Amino acid sequence: MSHLAVDSFFPQWKIWTQFLDRTTTALRLDSLEASYPIEVEIHHASEVDQIFDAISYDKGASVIRMLQSYLGAERFQKAMASYMKKYAYSNAKTEDLWAVLEKETGEPVKDLMTTWTKQKGYPVINAKIKGNDIEIEQAQFLLDGSSGSGTWIVPITSGCGAYDTQKKLLLKLKRDKLVIGSQCGDRKKGGNFFTKLNVNGTGFYRVKYDDELAAALQNALETKKLSLMDKIGIVEDLYALSIARQQTFASLLHLLYGYRGEADYSVLSHINTVTTSIAKISADATPALAGDIKQLLIKILLSPAEKLGWDPKKGESHLDVMLRPLLLTALVQLGHGKTINEGVRRFNIFTRDRSTSLLPPDTRKAAYLAVMQNVSSSNRSGYDALRKIYKESAEGEERLQVLGILSSCRDKGIVLESLNLIFSNEVRNQDAYILLRGIQPEAREISWNWLKENWELISKTFPGISVANFVKNIVPLFTSNEKAAEISNFFATCTKPEFERTLKQNLENVRISARWAEGIRSEPGLAQTVRELLDKP
Repeated sequence: MSHLAVDSFFPQWKIWTQFLDRTTTALRLDSLEASYPIEVEIHHASEVDQIFDAISYDKGASVIRMLQSYLGAERFQKAMASYMKKYAYSNAKTEDLWAVLEKETGEPVKDLMTTWTKQKGYPVINAKIKGNDIEIEQAQFLLDGSSGSGTWIVPITSGCGAYDTQKKLLLKLKRDKLVIGSQCGDRKKGGNFFTKLNVNGTGFYRVKYDDELAAALQNALETKKLSLMDKIGIVEDLYALSIARQQTFASLLHLLYGYRGEADYSVLSHINTVTTSIAKISADATPALAGDIKQLLIKILLSPAEKLGWDPKKGESHLDVMLRPLLLTALVQLGHGKTINEGVRRFNIFTRDRSTSLLPPDTRKAAYLAVMQNVSSSNRSGYDALRKIYKESAEGEERLQVLGILSSCRDKGIVLESLNLIFSNEVRNQDAYILLRGIQPEAREISWNWLKENWELISKTFPGISVANFVKNIVPLFTSNEKAAEISNFFATCTKPEFERTLKQNLENVRISARWAEGIRSEPGLAQTVRELLDKP
């Protein structure tokens, strides 16, 4: 509802585009076998903390958004007003809300919403073109590639051409079809045909297109015909389908290449999440190709980063202000030499003059990370300088920013030194998770060994839900079934209700990553795809 209000007051902020961050976070968590329904029974008081997560908040918000989009903003608002009036100064439960919305709109709200709140997961809609129809079929989507038995009542939207031809369909069965006419463009090779399901990402589901529909969408992306939200939707869907091995890794790289001229913050923040994941998985799946894949990812992000540069520009939008640090940080993490060198240069000036305009708060994270790329036990001046900033800064925000960087290092000695700060007076208990967030995949073994050795102390120092942060930040750095088994064995005797669900979800993510890496390794022609994309203008 806060997004609804902000959009009403400040439409120029494009807040619904940023809301998609919520939806994609929920879609990722809800595609795990270890997910759970929005309406869930609690058997132990300590389980309550664990359900304050992306299912309760982000999936909850997303399915309400889907309902509002299906009913239409005006009908939804009128029905909500009736509900508020009816239950003012009294209690209400979920069913009461559906009953009022159903009565006011005449739509099967209760049946529809029950499929989304009382069962976990969501569907992938398989779309195939046949003549003038698009045949659609739903199946439960699971990231581990298995097939679930869930079925949903799905509000399907489709749009094409200039978005002025939109259709709605309530998919109540496993299969149905959408009729598309000539208004969606010419289907001949080189024509302007395309059709997009789940317009602007208001539905809580994935879409898998057949080859013809996918190629038409790639063309629509490259000829700038898609809305910002649909640009996000197609890459998020293909990314998830690639992890589940329902689409190839090569097709994901091809699609990403179509975003190389993109300049919008919301779109690029999603591209950045995907590129970070690709860089991590390719290092394990295809070490020989990992360097080339990183170069390809740099090629996609470099142009908008160079346009923005390091220095703020007069009159730029707030979205550009947010985009600058995102891109600079991404390039540093991908190992882009020029960006790293510039970050280090600015940092060195900053250590001598804290009020320099060369390193305003927005770009400090990128510079700090650049410094950490070169830090080692024998070359620790940059690390010591960052520790000094952490100790001396009067700004809480700045201290936390530095804390999140201290473990972002490949050097095992430095990583251990940083992790041990958690037990010192330098780091408050409630800030420990921020330090854990910086751990890089290269330091996962040392971090895991540290966790095992210190588990007893960690359990005592961090009671309740905060202990889950140690699991959440270290376990998913791994991508092998052997490691998942080792971690599972270690926790077999010391699992507590406070982090049981978190452990289960993160172990599942390790196994999913292992399966994805295996698929990438066995993909024919991947090296050729990477080379072709690198050679493209």
